[in-house]
Amino acid sequence: MRKTVRLFAVLLCVTGIISSAKADENFYAGKRLTILINFAPGGPTDIEGRLFARHIAKHLAAKPSVIVQNMDGAGGGVGTNYLGEIAPRDGTFVGYLTGAAWRYVNVRELSRSDFLTYRPVAYQPGTTVYYFRSDTVSAYNNPADFLKAKNLVIGGLSAESSKDMLLRLTLDMLGVQYKYVTGYKSNSDARLAFQRGEISMFSESPPGYRAVVEPGMIAKGEAYPLFFDPGWNGNRFSEPAQIKGLPLPAFQEFYKKAKGADPSGKLWEMYLHILAVNGAMQRMVVFPPSTPDGAVQALRTAIGKLASDKEYAQEAQKLVGFVPDYESSDSVEADVRKALSIPSEDKEWLQNYIKNPPR
Repeated sequence: MRKTVRLFAVLLCVTGIISSAKADENFYAGKRLTILINFAPGGPTDIEGRLFARHIAKHLAAKPSVIVQNMDGAGGGVGTNYLGEIAPRDGTFVGYLTGAAWRYVNVRELSRSDFLTYRPVAYQPGTTVYYFRSDTVSAYNNPADFLKAKNLVIGGLSAESSKDMLLRLTLDMLGVQYKYVTGYKSNSDARLAFQRGEISMFSESPPGYRAVVEPGMIAKGEAYPLFFDPGWNGNRFSEPAQIKGLPLPAFQEFYKKAKGADPSGKLWEMYLHILAVNGAMQRMVVFPPSTPDGAVQALRTAIGKLASDKEYAQEAQKLVGFVPDYESSDSVEADVRKALSIPSEDKEWLQNYIKNPPR
């Protein structure tokens, strides 16, 4: 009798698991999935987001239609806030976001919805490539030549964004004088300003750099590449997958060649802080708060299948030069919440740094 009861309990449990799995698989039956990208069309987030949108539906059992909606502004904050405040919470609306993790850590007061209540599905480590106009130096043959750059003007998206802060921190560590202009709506807008000579240094993630900057301005000699942000997990450096094949040094290597010593000090500590949060979670696939578990599990399973999708890999290599690698395990939500913390004294230092840019 006891064995029969135990067997019955096991069968109920297995039946429940199977039923739950089928419910997750069929979650998108008869539905449409909207992917919100929090930067403007043409930029690196948009390029990767649309690549993601083109391939994800075939890995969802119900194969729903997928559309893309761009919502740029405030360094990605407009789209991020919309996702938390207004977007439907029924699983039909998901964000493909850049910079959201760092924005929450560093300028939490600008987040009208608590990012910890969102439903993270997956995240992708990232990096940034730095480049500058060739007319700011008489010659550029090694990193030390960059220290002689004159009339350098860096462009940014918003003072509190990780992109702007990393640009400033790297130049401050190198001791290069510069002016700072921020407020460009997107990488595309800043790139146009760079081409017009309004700014003379900028940074982009590899998709935009490979697709536009390298075959255009770099190939024509209008700009020189400098370095990239390394991967940093709090213990060791790594070379991000996106950077493979580009003949560039990591920032710490560039610094040592230019200055003759390893970087150190408070600026270096803050640089590593930003890499640990924004570098590890540069891109995030995330649902609004209170989205059903069925939607989260269905999309997370589909993202896991992208890793073995040969068509996706081929298009990714052709379009952005690498295959995006998403972390989509069941521990994603816990990992994200654990990572989104920073000591109060360091946060205060960074806020003061934001408020006191060079003029």
